[in-house]
Amino acid sequence: MMKKGSITVFLSLVMSVLLLLISICIESVRMQAARTQILNSVDIGLYSLFGQFEKTLLEEYDLFGIDSSGSGSKANISAVYSNFEGYMKPVLKQQNTQKLKLQQGGITGYQLLTDHGGEVFYQQVVQYMKDTLGSHGVDLLLDRIRDRETRTLEAELLGEESEKKDSLNSYDAEIQAAEQKSREVLEAQQAGNVDENGQSYPVVVLPEQPLEPVENPIPAIKKARRRSILDLVLSSARDISDRSVDKHSLVSGRSLQQGMGTLQSIEYDNGYASQILFQQYMDEKLGNFRKPAKTAGLKYEMEYVLYGKEKDRDNLKAVAARLLIIREGVNYAGLMADSAKSAEIKAMAAAIAMGFLFPPASVVIESALLLCWSFAESIIDVRDLFDGKKVPLVKRGDQWQISLSNLIHVFDLMDSLGKNDEEGMSYEDYLQVLLLAKSKNTKVMRTMDMIEAGMRTKTGDDSFCMDSCLTALEVSVDVKANKRKTFQTIRQYCYD
Repeated sequence: MMKKGSITVFLSLVMSVLLLLISICIESVRMQAARTQILNSVDIGLYSLFGQFEKTLLEEYDLFGIDSSGSGSKANISAVYSNFEGYMKPVLKQQNTQKLKLQQGGITGYQLLTDHGGEVFYQQVVQYMKDTLGSHGVDLLLDRIRDRETRTLEAELLGEESEKKDSLNSYDAEIQAAEQKSREVLEAQQAGNVDENGQSYPVVVLPEQPLEPVENPIPAIKKARRRSILDLVLSSARDISDRSVDKHSLVSGRSLQQGMGTLQSIEYDNGYASQILFQQYMDEKLGNFRKPAKTAGLKYEMEYVLYGKEKDRDNLKAVAARLLIIREGVNYAGLMADSAKSAEIKAMAAAIAMGFLFPPASVVIESALLLCWSFAESIIDVRDLFDGKKVPLVKRGDQWQISLSNLIHVFDLMDSLGKNDEEGMSYEDYLQVLLLAKSKNTKVMRTMDMIEAGMRTKTGDDSFCMDSCLTALEVSVDVKANKRKTFQTIRQYCYD
């Protein structure tokens, strides 16, 4: 009996310990199940919330963002949290076995599309372009842009230098002096005040063979240079947009709302490849003179990003002037390198100088003719670009469209001239190169301006603001399980 009794007590003790362990395990499993169910409900709430992205923003601009403003212009974070709770609570309610009940909660951090100076927006765009083009497409794009950037910027510098030489003002001064000396010669001849050595008036050395008289194109080109740039490079049939915007109502002109908390570290991407991809995105999504935007805002959105003026006309004028300088630099260099054309210029300069009875003026006239010829050819080039044609970056001699003899009639011939070179650069290509010189921040902010203006038209919501669009969120909730233990859960979600 003693042995049986001792065994029973021992087994009872062992069983009690085992039952305790089993109870603890069961309770632990229940708590873990409750925690899992809470996490699941939070995740479903976040997934459902972020599924309410602004559809027009995605369809038109391939951007993800939740318009948190409702019907206003400011982010309504409390409404966002209420929306999240509305998705989370039904999931909690389904977990009857755990008796889960939300005690309290709130948003502990959020990120807006415009945060960090637009870096959130910028990186979303770059990632979209990488996914669209692939690595091979990106490499091809980079190779093409690099070559064009170098050669275009060199041409622009040369064009600026050619203008700084002030050839036309030097021409004016020299011609005035020549005319004065011609008058002195005539007066001396009429007065008979000339000795046999001709020392009483400037001596005119005539060429052995008289030069054929020529029409001097310089005054006509000088007169044309005083005209409006758009009158020169656009045909009279082309309509120019008179649209304007109020920059103070757009992203770059107002004080922006800011996100809260540290959801994820932002590493600023300043890589060359990323900027090229961003500009390619702009070319796809924004309008320009050749492809005007169909919104109530500006039609020439790319031109706005370049110069930031509030009127389409002003932005287009600035682009036209820049293109003219670039083409002038290219053509000026081409004339100097072409021996046949240089000889033509020299011969005409000599003939014009003889017309003034002052051969030494030919040097200045030659310089002025060089500038006038390159200017006239550049006007034709820019007209071609605005008409949708492609222009070779560097022209061969046979690719020139205006001859020196027709230079004086260039503006009468303008509408009949124009060539397309499939290997050349288009208007859009030049915009891409010009944009590379702009700072990243300027391009990002002005691009957001145009997207915001476009969204206001496309959605019919004049209060739409990009700095009300959520791209990431962190929530913290306290949920009681089985009326006993409260779990605190913190979860994040963002658009990648």
